[in-house]
Amino acid sequence: MILACLGAGCTTTGQVRQSIGVETVASDKALAFPPPGGPAIVNVVERRHGKDVEQTIALSTSSSVSGQNFLKVQFLGLTGSSPALGSRPYNTISEGKIAREMAAAVPGVRLARSATFVQNNYGPFGYASGQSHAGDTCLYAWQQVKAGFAPPQEQRNFGTVQVRIRLCDAHASERQLLSTVYGYTIAGHFAGAALNPFGTPRGADAVLGKPGEPVYPDATPYRTAPISIGYQSRPAAPHPTVVRRPVMMKPQPQAAPALPPMIGPRVPLPDGQTDQPQANGASSMAAPPPANTASNIIVPLPDCNGATGISQGCR
Repeated sequence: MILACLGAGCTTTGQVRQSIGVETVASDKALAFPPPGGPAIVNVVERRHGKDVEQTIALSTSSSVSGQNFLKVQFLGLTGSSPALGSRPYNTISEGKIAREMAAAVPGVRLARSATFVQNNYGPFGYASGQSHAGDTCLYAWQQVKAGFAPPQEQRNFGTVQVRIRLCDAHASERQLLSTVYGYTIAGHFAGAALNPFGTPRGADAVLGKPGEPVYPDATPYRTAPISIGYQSRPAAPHPTVVRRPVMMKPQPQAAPALPPMIGPRVPLPDGQTDQPQANGASSMAAPPPANTASNIIVPLPDCNGATGISQGCR
């Protein structure tokens, strides 16, 4: 038997095969998409377990917090009386389970759960948010899309969609990250109508087609104030506005200031002339004294009383 086993072992090929169905699919094959404008899809990893499908859609990340932003979606069928409808039992969302998920998805960041009731296009959801030591904002959201059990005779609405969103960003605020939870789109669906998790499509509004229920093209009510109907005078055209620009005058050279009048004693001119004002009304300047010439030097006469002899000029 040992020899037979050794002989059989020598004939094995030794090939390695995947034991679980994990593969990377194209981004356009994603079962859910972030809202327009991002964050962008990096890659999509798909796992299959029986008829259940799980996709982890990696999103672009700009944060110093460890981990990758992602949008995870699981399409689960319910087992029970009909094992063919699914492959895994239904698990409710519990406090402990969500706490473990947050600790694994956003390590090192303390997240606080929001107590405010919120819901998007797929129904209510919960989320927790917080900031890292570096100031990055992080958010973890969870949602379960389930229509509820139908009456046993109908045998429908057995499917469930589980959604998890992890977002961390160094520049975005909590409200900006929360907009991704409001705007994401589920693009997948179950092939069988019995596993529809969205329930019966909502019918038309009850007011459609009924008298006394006006429907307006927008939410703004019409005729909230009285409207005057009739002929109205046409408003006059507004007069054009005249802009007056200041005229730039060329600067003129300024005249030199007049000299103040001379203040001081008047010196009489020789030969009995007096200082006459000039014809133009300007104050005249005092004439300088005449030079010492032979014609205008006055020699004093000798003192005759004390003279010892007869001098010229004594009588």
